[in-house]
Amino acid sequence: MTTPSEPAHARPDPGLSAIMSERRHLINLAYRLLGSLADAEDVVQETYARWYAMSREQQDAIDSPGAWLTTVASRICLDLLGSARARRERYVGEWIPEPLPEQSEWSADRPGAAGTDPADRVTLDESVNMAFLVVLESMTPAQRVAFILHDVFRYSFAEVAGIVGRTEAACRQLATSARRRIRAAQPPSAPAARQAGIVRDFKRAWEAKDIDALVNLLDPDVTGTADGGGVVNAVLRPIEGRERLARRFVEIARLAPDVTILERTVNGRPGLVARQDGATVVVMAFDVAGDRIKRIWAVLNPEKLRPWTEI
Repeated sequence: MTTPSEPAHARPDPGLSAIMSERRHLINLAYRLLGSLADAEDVVQETYARWYAMSREQQDAIDSPGAWLTTVASRICLDLLGSARARRERYVGEWIPEPLPEQSEWSADRPGAAGTDPADRVTLDESVNMAFLVVLESMTPAQRVAFILHDVFRYSFAEVAGIVGRTEAACRQLATSARRRIRAAQPPSAPAARQAGIVRDFKRAWEAKDIDALVNLLDPDVTGTADGGGVVNAVLRPIEGRERLARRFVEIARLAPDVTILERTVNGRPGLVARQDGATVVVMAFDVAGDRIKRIWAVLNPEKLRPWTEI
């Protein structure tokens, strides 16, 4: 405990304790708001830069460093979401949220099993699965921030209002409209073990170039979306229909016979990773409902895959 006789420099640094206790929370928040781990890390770095830009007296005057950091990070994200819309209008092809790097394999019994979760990694739950993140991309920045802060991180609407600069009533309405979007766009998912089994069957059919087996695993209205970012060759528009998508996957398998397909957890759900010459070239996420695959997201943009090559 600090006494009046202790020199100021002997007091513990509140910023250091905030970093140790809040970093994971801020990364989790920023990733869900932005859909990019790289951008989330930049936001957290900028948040702490602003903390340390203040004098010690200004830091001491803040009752809750954690609340201050959350407010600042959320406001930075809100600003970035506004500019991101303009950037994505110029993006070549479809933009898919950046998949979280995860080195754990999954099995039909324990999909998503993982080891130690470092403090700077995102905690996996249903609010980071790819289907959820894609729906978030359709929301306005204010909707997204209000919904994530209240429904995912359980901030009160009074706290949300203070962060986004709107009234409590307005924030409540934003979250309600966002909730409707989520419910309308996300049908009930298959049980985790069932998802794993279907994705594994897809992997085997793909490797075998078995078009009939692939068709049987896909929903008639399945959609496949690829994100090459204009850097690598990828279809620029989603492919719809199971026959067309199955043929596309067989064509890819024939064009790249030396690619290894691995079972990996992708944003908390069973997914697939394609590696070639030691580098990750595709990360695939799946949306499985019932006994069929309804959506496939394939990220090929090397900028989004760099963390997957490093793990």
